[in-house]
Amino acid sequence: MSGGEVAGILVAVFWAILVAFLAVALARLAQTLKATTKLVADVTDQAVPLLADASAAVRSAQTQIDRVDAIASDVQEVTSNASALSTTVASTFGGPLVKVAAFGYGVRRAITGRRPEPADGGREDAPGKAPRRTVIVGRTVPSARRGKRNTREKRD
Repeated sequence: MSGGEVAGILVAVFWAILVAFLAVALARLAQTLKATTKLVADVTDQAVPLLADASAAVRSAQTQIDRVDAIASDVQEVTSNASALSTTVASTFGGPLVKVAAFGYGVRRAITGRRPEPADGGREDAPGKAPRRTVIVGRTVPSARRGKRNTREKRD
């Protein structure tokens, strides 16, 4: 055997090993592609029903939102009607009732002919009762000062 033949055999063996390596790599690549195809098919099979359920849920939610919107508009209408009714009643009966009450108070004062007395008979130190206090803008005025003010009012 000559050197050229040995080199030819080495190249042939090298090519055989290379082809065998590529064949193994292609076989594994084919298996990976089959597994990927199966995975994609399984995901598709599971995703389609999920998308259908999600679509149904969105439709149901939209229906409920429409119902709530209708209820809210009805409540708003009832509120505006109640407000209008309250305003009408206040304007219709409020003024005359105040006038009747004021008239009744005036008639009572005219019949009695005197100013109404305090509940404790005019005495601030009535037994069994705590002295009354007057509240002015968040503070309490002692009864002694209140009495002085009342006497000033009587003089005026």
